[in-house]
Amino acid sequence: MLLNTNYQLSLTTKVTTISIFIILSSYPITSQTCKNTCGLIPVKYPFGTGSGCGDPRFQIRVTCNNQQLTFTTHTGSYPVTAIDYSNQIIYITDPSMSTCTCTQRSKGFSLDWDAPFSFHDDTVLALLNCDVTSSPIFKNDNHNNSVSPVCDSGSGSRVCGLLNSCQAVTKVTVPVSSCCVYTPVDLGPAFEMDLQKLNCESYSGLYGFNGHVDDPERWKYGVALKYKFNFNNEYPALCASCEKSNGVCGYDGPYNAFVCNCQNGINTTADCSFEATWSGTSSFSNGCVRIYALAWMMTILMLRSRF
Repeated sequence: MLLNTNYQLSLTTKVTTISIFIILSSYPITSQTCKNTCGLIPVKYPFGTGSGCGDPRFQIRVTCNNQQLTFTTHTGSYPVTAIDYSNQIIYITDPSMSTCTCTQRSKGFSLDWDAPFSFHDDTVLALLNCDVTSSPIFKNDNHNNSVSPVCDSGSGSRVCGLLNSCQAVTKVTVPVSSCCVYTPVDLGPAFEMDLQKLNCESYSGLYGFNGHVDDPERWKYGVALKYKFNFNNEYPALCASCEKSNGVCGYDGPYNAFVCNCQNGINTTADCSFEATWSGTSSFSNGCVRIYALAWMMTILMLRSRF
């Protein structure tokens, strides 16, 4: 009987030890799932660095891969160069677009129709190397026996003229009239720019002249996009409180409920203010506090198994 009891105690102790070891080894220690930076770019709501971070509507379109923030639509993935959180503008670049120093073929750039983004008013899209005889953006003038673009003929013609003065563009040996500037409204409600359908070889996107209107080599090439937090464009109060406590806003569960991801890896429904209380009352890190607490639990369970 004594041997059997000792065996049971020994077995209970081993099982308890193994169970606690599993808990200790799998318990997150200072591993914040959601980060507030991706490479050199700060990441704040509504954007996130991974699944469950930021706003679910934005997370599928703006992701962090290998420390590179990337914007994705059905036409491709594009590096994010900067985010202006004060004015709610995200800046991206398309490696396939043409600039004053490089002209190359491209399939164009379009937004997903259901994406919470739209083109910023400062964005200028110049379609390049278009076939003036077949492209729908050109029309015949029977009176003057000439072809002219149906897009912006004001400031757009100036942009086209300056782009055609670039050495990389002039090497293509196409007439100036084969350039046409699109404004965002020209793309239609779906913001679709299909260069194949438009019979154009490439495009150039720019969102500013950088103080050098007459020097296309210094223009800000890329695409500027606007975004809204929600229908009323209101910053969620819970998220503001979370970020103020050094947390990162996220979501969880089947209904994508709001969570605040804290630096210790714990998700809360409020903020991370409890972390400051812990760090102020203990000389150990939060991870060490949890380890000692679980170790004490293991000791108690082992003692109980002997009686």
